[in-house]
Amino acid sequence: MPVRPQPVSEREITAPVPLTSADGRLNPDAVGWTRTPLLTTDGVGRGRLGRGRNKRWEYWAVTTPTHVVALVTSDIDYAAVHGIWLLDRATGESVAHDAIGVTGRSATLPGTLGHGPVRSRTRRLRIDVEEVEGGTRLRASGPRVEVDVVAHRPEGHECLGVVVPWSDRLFQYTVKDVARPATGTIRLDGLAADVPAGESWATLDHGRGRWPYDVRWNWGAGAGRTDGHVVGIQVGGRWTDGTGSVENSLYVDGHLSKISEELVWDYDRDDWMAPWRVSGASVDLAFTPFHLRRSVTDLRVFASRTHQCFGHWAGRVRDDSGTWVRVADVVGWAEDVHNRW
Repeated sequence: MPVRPQPVSEREITAPVPLTSADGRLNPDAVGWTRTPLLTTDGVGRGRLGRGRNKRWEYWAVTTPTHVVALVTSDIDYAAVHGIWLLDRATGESVAHDAIGVTGRSATLPGTLGHGPVRSRTRRLRIDVEEVEGGTRLRASGPRVEVDVVAHRPEGHECLGVVVPWSDRLFQYTVKDVARPATGTIRLDGLAADVPAGESWATLDHGRGRWPYDVRWNWGAGAGRTDGHVVGIQVGGRWTDGTGSVENSLYVDGHLSKISEELVWDYDRDDWMAPWRVSGASVDLAFTPFHLRRSVTDLRVFASRTHQCFGHWAGRVRDDSGTWVRVADVVGWAEDVHNRW
């Protein structure tokens, strides 16, 4: 039988709430979604409950007319995984600076989003993320790449927060903040490239939780201008299936419309550069790749296989008023990931 989209019933959380109870288990009152970061997540990683399964990370991606840059700082309990990645869209050249620490000492991550700086410190790379007036400053340096970008936060800008419950011991709080206007400078081998206002966008993937060991997911995001509006796309799948939570939403000029259904992802694992399709009752999107980033890590206890395509989103998505919103020439990515961690 063909796969069909599945509606889910989700509740919006509108007041601050802790993610965990005093004993470290999932707080049932935290299960739902938000349009601003309302959850306190300081309890993740404390105590003996879930030891080895705690995951904390900040992933930022910036798209410009000429480049794509991605930064990651993470602590997955028994290791810290960091990275700077850059794509020159004109030449297709990509540069990766990666580092893995055997403990989390090389990573500085606040317990709760926005409650302190984010830092990576290794011999190979350096990342600094901090809140500044009107936005978030992203700085990074590696052997060939330097980044100094501000992800601006316009007044009234909304972002998606979702709690995904596998059980009272295993759960994830994710914040997907897309379509943040970006400005600044990127340098490759000392040559500076502008991050032009109005044409460049930053996206945050913030994660705090405790995960199953073996997990697969799809994630897609993008931002751009269509018909005079700033349009942001956020879609996901597989890892949330059956939990009653989904991480799907549409942004138009900073306003978030929640999409409460498990979407259908259709793509060719034998040809990653072929068009992808993501569909549902409220979503009809095509994704056309222009670059494939393939990454494989196997450290026995930790293994990761990622196929992340960068390209253009097009199609239409229904907003919370029931109106179909056209999507055209929205730059972003779609990925297929399998982790054992």
